[in-house]
Order: sequence, then structure tokens, then C-alpha cells
Amino acid sequence: MTMNKLTKYTASALLAGGLTLGITACAPPDEDGTDVTIELGYVLWDSERASTHVVAAVLQDELGIDVNLTSVDAGPMWTGIAEGDFDAIVAAWLPGTHEQYMDRFGDQVVDLGPNLEGAKIGWVVNADAPIDSITELNDNADAFNNRIVGIDPGAGLMAASERAMEVYNLTNLTLLDSSDAAMTTELDTAISDGENIVVTGWTPHWKFAAYDLKYLEDPENVFGDAEAIHTIVTPDLMSKSPEAYNFLNNFNWTADQMAEVMIMFTQEDMSEMEAARAWIAENRDQVESWLAE
Repeated sequence: MTMNKLTKYTASALLAGGLTLGITACAPPDEDGTDVTIELGYVLWDSERASTHVVAAVLQDELGIDVNLTSVDAGPMWTGIAEGDFDAIVAAWLPGTHEQYMDRFGDQVVDLGPNLEGAKIGWVVNADAPIDSITELNDNADAFNNRIVGIDPGAGLMAASERAMEVYNLTNLTLLDSSDAAMTTELDTAISDGENIVVTGWTPHWKFAAYDLKYLEDPENVFGDAEAIHTIVTPDLMSKSPEAYNFLNNFNWTADQMAEVMIMFTQEDMSEMEAARAWIAENRDQVESWLAE
């Protein structure tokens, strides 16, 4: 990544919770003799940390391509892919969560389609909470300390949450900006203390394996139906690196497979790249299918 690109996204990356750069290997030269480097942007949701690091590990270890990873909020991620500062993202939640970004940037990028089906967003509570529906929240606000713990304010999930606050007229609660890490910390503390809590949630996420949780019913369908996570690339990626394009076009997996990686780096004291490489080593047939011509 050039210094200009790095400077452009550093502030957003730090707000999102971190910046990871320079995951590299010896890359094959392109036609004019320079090294190929693939720039990947991603949001700091644990699901996207898992998918993006698996993609980075395959690009590096299997294809010998240099990779730079940059974590940012959703808005800068989409701006980055539209302006060509990122070559690819595997973190586009469609059609609902990132609808505003696809509407704005869709004609500047190439949608390679879903890499994971059956994604879902909404509000999540502990399974023994005294309510089952968002319609019950206002009358039971005090049971949840009058708050809903959210994630980063640029996330599509937070935009949907703000709409839900209005649609359901939740005047007795406050929607709090936070982050994925801070939200799961709040969730862990509440469950450990035997307290009720409402958090923004999405599937796939490791928290559903770690805790007994349930989605609140959403009769107004503010959070939409099931979604898919898409791979988005720049129009010139095919000419820049046909091998990377082919792999990204083939990349797909299941929520259970993604959860295996998430659990390794959230629950087993492994880094994201260590978890990615461990998963790849145990799933060679899957990886080979991604690399097939």
C-alpha cells in the first residue's frame, strides 16, 4: 500500500479498532516486472476477520502473492474498493446491510457473488431474557438497563438499528455505539453476572457457540430477511492478477466453517493468521477447489 493510501485510511482503521498491514510473501512478477500486491479491506467483525485472513493466507501461501490487509469501517471499506485503493473485499453484506453502499458504488465495482449464504442480522438477547420480540422492549427497558449495545457507527447493522429505534418507537432505550470487541465484552460480562442484555448481532458469529442466545422477533422486518456475504473486486483485478481473481471468484464456504476459524482466534489464543492457516491445513480439499481453474 502506498503512503497516500495508508494515510487516507489510518484514521478510520484506528477508529475501527486496529490496522493490520504487510502480510507478504515473494510474489510472482507481473508483465512489466513489478511485484503484484493485493490490497484487501475489511471491517472488524469477527466474521470478516476470519474470511479475510483465510483469503490472505491462501493468496500468500498457495499463490505466492503479496497481500496487504487494512481494517476500516464499512464506509471507508466501500469507498476504498470503489476508488481502487483496495483490490477486493470479501465482507459485503447484501442485499440489506450494505445496501446504501452498493447503491452508491455498485457501478464502480464487480460483484463476484456470495461467498457465504444464510447470513442474518438483528438484535440478540440472552436466551432466558423475559421477552421474545422487539415489540416488548419498550415495556421491559429497565430489565435491560435501558440500553442496546451496538457496534461501530458506520456499520449497516447500526443504520438498521437506528431505523428499528424509530419504527418500534423505543423511547425508553438508548442505542450505544461500540465495536464488535466491546460489544462481546459487554455480552460476556452480563451473562457472567446473570443479567439481561440486548446487543446488535449477526450470524455467523462465534458468540452463538459460546453463549445461549436468541434473536428478538422483528415483526416489522426492519432487519430484513436472510442475507449473503459477497466478494467484491475492482474491474481491473483480472488483468492485475488472473490467479487472484480466479481464486476470489471460487471462494465460498459455510457459516460453520467460518465459525471454526472465529473460535480459534477468539477462544483459543491464536492470531487471525494462525487460525486461518490451521483451518486451511485441515481443509485441503476445500482450498484446492478454490484454486481450480
